[in-house]
Amino acid sequence: MCLLLISLRWLPIAALGLFIPERAEMYRNSTEVKMSQIVLPCHANHRGELSVGQLLKWMDSTACLSAERHAGCSCITASVDDIHFEHTIGVGQVVNIKAKVNRAFNSSMEVGIMVSCEDLFANRQWKVCNAFATFVARHTDEGKVQLKQVMPQTQEEQTEYSVAAERRRMRLLHTEIMKDLLGNERTRVESVELVLPPHANHQVNTFGGQIMAWMENVATIAASRLCNAHPTLRTIDMFHFRAPSQVGDRVVLKAIVNNAFKNSMEVGVCAEAYRGRETPRHINSAFMTFEVLDAEGNPRNLPRIKPEPLDGPRRYREAIARKKIRLDRKYIISCKQTEVPLSVPWEPSNQVYLSYNNVSALKMLAARTNWVLTSEKNKVNLYTLEENQVLCFKVETHVDIAAKRVFALLSDLTRRKEWDRHYKHCEMINQVDEEDAIYHVITPSVSKTNKGQDFILLASCRTPCNSGDPYLIALRSVTLPTHPPTEDYIRGEIFCAGFSILEVSSMVSYYNQASPGVLPYISNDIAGLSSGFYNSFCSCSKFLEENKESRATADSTAF
Repeated sequence: MCLLLISLRWLPIAALGLFIPERAEMYRNSTEVKMSQIVLPCHANHRGELSVGQLLKWMDSTACLSAERHAGCSCITASVDDIHFEHTIGVGQVVNIKAKVNRAFNSSMEVGIMVSCEDLFANRQWKVCNAFATFVARHTDEGKVQLKQVMPQTQEEQTEYSVAAERRRMRLLHTEIMKDLLGNERTRVESVELVLPPHANHQVNTFGGQIMAWMENVATIAASRLCNAHPTLRTIDMFHFRAPSQVGDRVVLKAIVNNAFKNSMEVGVCAEAYRGRETPRHINSAFMTFEVLDAEGNPRNLPRIKPEPLDGPRRYREAIARKKIRLDRKYIISCKQTEVPLSVPWEPSNQVYLSYNNVSALKMLAARTNWVLTSEKNKVNLYTLEENQVLCFKVETHVDIAAKRVFALLSDLTRRKEWDRHYKHCEMINQVDEEDAIYHVITPSVSKTNKGQDFILLASCRTPCNSGDPYLIALRSVTLPTHPPTEDYIRGEIFCAGFSILEVSSMVSYYNQASPGVLPYISNDIAGLSSGFYNSFCSCSKFLEENKESRATADSTAF
């Protein structure tokens, strides 16, 4: 495989066929790797578009080089998160891939990948997809590799660094939700590949991108057999590599259409490897969603399928469930924040993704650097941030109490009414797990109707992943069928709110992206006509001080 690494100072501009100004003063991440490839006919499918399998190979290679640049040793692909392809790439166009390490953990690291397409003749570019891959540093002669920490330098890097910890948590829980495709099922397509040296890296392990390309190939054949046409791959659910394969292995790939919906179909595909007479070992499994496009590029209606005997009905039902999970995940995570409704229905199937959205939204809000100091009183500071007609505010102060203890007290929302006059009543509805719970909160009336407001809030609490990370208590509105709006209260909604507690500086910060239901409580403070924030934080500090020695919950949260 030919990798073309772009360096603006080393590569002649004429070789690119376009003008790129040299900006030596621009900051560049030390782990950043770029690849640019012109799509040739040998890379394309029947429609003259870049094969997704080829694109996956290029993405994996670029990300691997970035991971190895940070680790200083060879790395292998452990997993790739969901990929949603927004556009296709045609022959003659240029694929630009950029990868950089977002965060390193012990021996694994997350690499962010951005893919864009460039039309040299029209002088325009557009985004194709982005992805997050996890790479693991291989052991050296000196033992297990301990990766050095990533040091974010820009606001964007700080945001990705912070959210990477929550993505890692979601990644670890993902396998509990998406059931694996079993290897002994009856399959529609089966193919075997011999792993040759060109398929492997310098450690003779098969490229993760090569495995993904082979899986995409058999999945495409399975989808083609159902619709008697050439399908287009739209999404790939998370890849998770369970074992490596090496040069000389035989990789067996099996694919089957699990279910067909109106305009899309789900294909399950798995990969196994063996050598000689040994028992095949499971390498990977994934679910891919295909569409068939008509001449105008619109999705065609697909024929329904009849579940096969034995495991067919199970696959059929699970495909329906996965489609629901897939839509929830795409809706909650992939959409722009302004496109996501304030309150999303909560279900056990989408809990992981709602929790991720909850925490990541708070982390991204906290990472903003353009806050404006609105008022300051006795070391209680009020900041505001107004962008795109959205008002956000932050209140912060220092406390002389251990951060772990502050976290334990503030994470129990049932006690918030002891210091926050805006909390009239609060009860826990559902203890989701050790880190997440759902509360019903009632607040006093601030309207002419004399009706109070109530909120259904998902609280997601996180302890630091590494030293220097804050404790987090993230809040957002959800809806529950068991707790619909009533005539007694006006149902309010919160999109993003919560606490960030720093252990080093003992700084407690409260954030809120003001929604219409929250504005009546804060408008006077923002305008400087009230000291409600100051009074609330003084009450909070007093509450923390009075309870800092309580042993009942000293070393544990309310969860």
